[in-house]
Amino acid sequence: MITLSPVTLERDGIRLEPLSPDHASGLAEAVTDGELWRLWFTAVPEPAGVSAYIEAALDGQNRGVMLPWAVRELESGKLIGSTRYHDILAELDRVEIGYTWYAASRQRSKVNSLCKLMLMSHAFEILGCSVVGLRTDIFNLRSQAAIEALGAKKDGVVRNFRRRKDGSIGDTVMYSVLVQEWPTVKHHLESRLKRHAG
Repeated sequence: MITLSPVTLERDGIRLEPLSPDHASGLAEAVTDGELWRLWFTAVPEPAGVSAYIEAALDGQNRGVMLPWAVRELESGKLIGSTRYHDILAELDRVEIGYTWYAASRQRSKVNSLCKLMLMSHAFEILGCSVVGLRTDIFNLRSQAAIEALGAKKDGVVRNFRRRKDGSIGDTVMYSVLVQEWPTVKHHLESRLKRHAG
């Protein structure tokens, strides 16, 4: 059975730092880059809601169902987003990666591939997970494309699965990577990063 605790992950100029209240001002600034909270089908907080967002994430960590990070770009020193493990099922050796968002200026860069590589490497190679899940809203087509580009397999659509922040009920698209698929997915992600670097 997997055991999770806060850990710093770092590679190629990006650091995943265990989320803390000290990250509030930097994340509030990052979320204004593209006004990400205006996407009605995401859970990205408004600038004024970042502290409560962090508090909820840390509550999930205390309950053993989440492990959240802030994403820092080392060259600029700026916080550029956030991500986390969530819906942790330790008895099944399963985590999901989600609640992921990046400042608009860092989207479609190496950042997402790099963060997913670090998070999945930690899950499969350090924690001993048997499966890593990912999910997104049925209307978040960009997120679906990004998840599929990582090499995750689509498990299906769960109808009427979550209440969105605008009060509507949303369908959720579920994906996963199994441990036996990880070597191929890892090779794919490493290849993507080499192309970004070239």
